[in-house]
Amino acid sequence: MAGDAWISTSMPYLRPTGAGQGDVWGEEAASHGWRGTQRIVQAGEVSAPAVVARLLGVEAGASVVVRRRIMYLDEQPCELTDSYFPAHIAAGTGLAGTAKIRGGAAALLAELGYVGRRVREDVTARMPDEEERELLRTAELEPVMCLERVVLDGDDRPIQADLITMPAHRQRLRYELEMG
Repeated sequence: MAGDAWISTSMPYLRPTGAGQGDVWGEEAASHGWRGTQRIVQAGEVSAPAVVARLLGVEAGASVVVRRRIMYLDEQPCELTDSYFPAHIAAGTGLAGTAKIRGGAAALLAELGYVGRRVREDVTARMPDEEERELLRTAELEPVMCLERVVLDGDDRPIQADLITMPAHRQRLRYELEMG
């Protein structure tokens, strides 16, 4: 990865793109002169872990759909991103499969009638476990940042929860808020 730490903003991934738009991650990376790719390592229905159940407002162990991805910048892993969706929204859709979704999850959710209107994010830091260190190619004493995100529709119902783990020394999170 060239230059300074990646500056990550959430907005490009939360708004539905126009019909036929490509990979949001790849386009954002390219706009900064990098090559952004991703590998989907798992997708499908799973039992909701406690943190996901809390974020999505379902019972722990309830059926949810997950898309687990490793995100890369210039072939360097920069995020482990697990996106969860309520099963009643995502089961049987492209969200439950391993193929890339043209325009991203937000575009497919919008096609299904679910548009995010509010987002809540919490960021913490900790030491990674062995699997995270291996996947992110970090040294033993390099911490990670963890972002928990829930996307809510216009009726304040959760439609997506993301658990993102990033090497702290390769990331900068940027938040731009409009007061309305």
